[in-house]
Amino acid sequence: MSEQKTISFRMDAGKVEALDEIAVQLRRDRTFLLNEAVDAWLDLHEYQRQLVDAGKQAAEEGRYVDNTEMRQRLAVLKKRTCRA
Repeated sequence: MSEQKTISFRMDAGKVEALDEIAVQLRRDRTFLLNEAVDAWLDLHEYQRQLVDAGKQAAEEGRYVDNTEMRQRLAVLKKRTCRA
C-alpha cells in the first residue's frame, strides 16, 4: 500500500450530509467514498490528457479536418437531424 497523507478541505454542509447518507447506504465511511471520487476524477483527467495528446499528435501529422470541410460536414449532419 502506498503512503497515505491526511488532508483537510471545506465542503458545503449539504454535500457532506449527502455524502454521509450514501456512506450509510453503502456501509462505507466518508473517507472511502472521497477516495473513490478522487480516483475517478484522476482517471478521467488522465483519459482527457491522453485524448489531447493524441489530438496534438494527429495535428502534427496532418491528420485533421480543416475548418471549411468541417462546416460542410456539420451542415450535412444538421440537415439529417432536422428531417428526423
